[in-house]
Amino acid sequence: MTTAYDAVVLAGGAARRLGGVDKPGVRVGGRALLDRVLAACAGARRTVVVGAPRPTVRPVDWTREERIGTGPVAALDAGAAALRGEGEGGDRAGIPAPDVLLVLSADLPFLGEATVQRLLDGLAAEPEAEAALLTDADRRDQPLVAVYRSGPLRRELDGLRHAHRGLDGLPLRLLTGGLRTVRVPTGPDEPSASFDCDTWEDIATARARIRDHGAVLDEWITAVKTELGIDLDVDTGVLLDLARDAAHGVARPAAPLTTFLVGYAAAKAAESGTAPAEAVAEAAGKAAALARQWAAEQAEQAAQDETG
Repeated sequence: MTTAYDAVVLAGGAARRLGGVDKPGVRVGGRALLDRVLAACAGARRTVVVGAPRPTVRPVDWTREERIGTGPVAALDAGAAALRGEGEGGDRAGIPAPDVLLVLSADLPFLGEATVQRLLDGLAAEPEAEAALLTDADRRDQPLVAVYRSGPLRRELDGLRHAHRGLDGLPLRLLTGGLRTVRVPTGPDEPSASFDCDTWEDIATARARIRDHGAVLDEWITAVKTELGIDLDVDTGVLLDLARDAAHGVARPAAPLTTFLVGYAAAKAAESGTAPAEAVAEAAGKAAALARQWAAEQAEQAAQDETG
């Protein structure tokens, strides 16, 4: 079973090395950094973002630190407090609040659901562990790509607050140092999961990597679906094959026009109850068969012309 979890995303930093720009809103691959992170934790029961409210790819709750800009420990405390304050007993719609809290920074362009799942699995596999931290390629802990058990996290936050008369400006290592942790290495499925964007050079690297890392079409399709508000998983290989058949068998401009018509036909079919992905596959298959027939006719006529 998948571990139930809540999520806190820290999106309120000053971004001084970016000249004070609204870093969570900076776009990489056509999507805001914050939206990319929210997509990675789409499985959260509830998500609280610590930062200034803005439009996001999916609904979230918002909160701020008691004193804005006082560091990640204070921000994490604010997010965790917002989750605890959701109702009597931490219950929402009759569902008990999860014991596991995913904590992420809002500047992780390559973080995906696979890494989130690996962190959840890593914590679940160690019953005595109180946190699971991602480690990067240099084996450095990433406390803002991590999952925490809610009780021990609250214990450490309260202890730090008492010891330091507040949480303002405290480094995260003081928090994680008091927890029993398990470390989860960055996996081969998402080798750049811990890559964060602190500078404009980092932003440029991320934008270039998206175009070069072999998944530019997936990135583009995801960005388009996000922009259009479409939640649909389709076989892009089928559509690419269709575009190729239309371009080669009919005429080059037929490729984009045909894929558009397939999308329109699929939407009409979905209105009458056909599953969207199935509707796309069926319409694409019909159009591809037609394109191959056109190509066959052209080849047959060419052969006839040659024989006179």
